[in-house]
Amino acid sequence: MQLLTVNLGRAAPSAHTSTGGTGIDKRPADGPVAVAAPGPKGTGASGLDGDTVVNLRHHGGNDQAVYAYAREDLDDWERELGRPLANGAFGENLTTLGVEISDARIGERWRVGPRLLLEVSSPRIPCRTFQEWLGERGWIKRFTQAAVPGAYLRVLEPGEIRAGDAVRVVHRPAHEVTVALMFRALTTRPELLPRLLEAGTALHPEARAKALKRAGDGGN
Repeated sequence: MQLLTVNLGRAAPSAHTSTGGTGIDKRPADGPVAVAAPGPKGTGASGLDGDTVVNLRHHGGNDQAVYAYAREDLDDWERELGRPLANGAFGENLTTLGVEISDARIGERWRVGPRLLLEVSSPRIPCRTFQEWLGERGWIKRFTQAAVPGAYLRVLEPGEIRAGDAVRVVHRPAHEVTVALMFRALTTRPELLPRLLEAGTALHPEARAKALKRAGDGGN
């Protein structure tokens, strides 16, 4: 399991954001990139030095410090869309090889390179900016139906990473709340929301609030 590329973005115009811009256009970095916890959502941006987050209301912060997507899943999308997708095309910071991201469990921890320690926090939920960026009609629906969303990660221990670094799973929780299950609970199958509470304190705070509300309503 390894990093194929570490991808950084610069601000670009967008008609579908309240800020008028987006950092979704990410390109592979040439050298090492420092990664650290950016701070709380609303004030903290990306966890990667040199990466841009424009809309701090919906993106960035400690629980969404790093976004990872598997090259294998990009390859599947290439075949379905009939077009090439470069590393970083989905706005991911880390393009991985051999990492089972959809099956990763919430709270799972990855050692990337010699020092960086990341923790899986939540799936990516598609938005209009993502659809505009790819230029695919009905993209939000297609991406949601596929349920291969990639994962956001927290930074537990800072470190410097670069293309080719190894990715090792150093902790896998005992529960079965995976990235894919959480994605379905937050999108097409809200009846699954109470199950997310099995992930405990590793659960993204916003998802935890939704799960608690659903559980309090008796699952209805």
